[in-house]
Amino acid sequence: MSTLTIASDPQDAAAVEAVEAHHTQLAGDLAGRVAMLIAAAERDPEAADRIRAELVAFCERDLVPHAAAEEETLYPVAHDLPAARLLIDGMLAEHRRIHALVEALRTAGSAVQAATDGRALQVLFEEHLEKENTLILPLVAGSPDISLAGLLEGMHDILGHEHGHGHEHGETSGGGCGGTCGCGGSDETDVPELDVRDVPHSLRHATVFGAIAAVPSGRAMILVAPHDPLPLLGQIEDRHPGAFAVEYLQRGPDAWRLLLTHR
Repeated sequence: MSTLTIASDPQDAAAVEAVEAHHTQLAGDLAGRVAMLIAAAERDPEAADRIRAELVAFCERDLVPHAAAEEETLYPVAHDLPAARLLIDGMLAEHRRIHALVEALRTAGSAVQAATDGRALQVLFEEHLEKENTLILPLVAGSPDISLAGLLEGMHDILGHEHGHGHEHGETSGGGCGGTCGCGGSDETDVPELDVRDVPHSLRHATVFGAIAAVPSGRAMILVAPHDPLPLLGQIEDRHPGAFAVEYLQRGPDAWRLLLTHR
């Protein structure tokens, strides 16, 4: 979700990187939660209802404030640029559709309908962020009359609270029990599976973080990865110390399958 952006100064370039990193975190978190909702809708409607409620809470806590902050700061300035005026009008219309889909999620009458609404929200939001990364940010950051860094200073809902969320770049190995505790469930048919092999690399870790946020204590998920995800397991342990036990179900060569159990 990243593109080369020519900024007017180094501070603006850093601001662009922070916004794009926050976009990656939001998109991955949303994708992981939606994947868990879809999996639960197929086999456990009661769990799906809880995941749906947590997804709505995530949207209200992160996605909706992100959109509101853009409308307050970034969009008015971009709208004054002739090349971006019609684009911003379209982005504002997409914000209204995002709000409508969040409300549809809140009032969904069934697990299947909630999963459908969640997937629609995910697709729209990812396309929306792609336009911001590849169209809006380059126009604003490249304008010599606009200080993007100054405009967004202190705007955590746009920049992210950690300016790039350093958790995603840690290289700590280990995490969980490493498969030594034997605590994985014996019946895999009731455990939702998240296959990240086709998830873009930039979104992969954030997608897993979003998925495990939807796993309640006493339940588990299966992670399917294209390689042994030791750095990811370390990051999970850093974020949730001692919370997840890990059991390897398959070790390559084409896939690594791990059972992550929330203690």
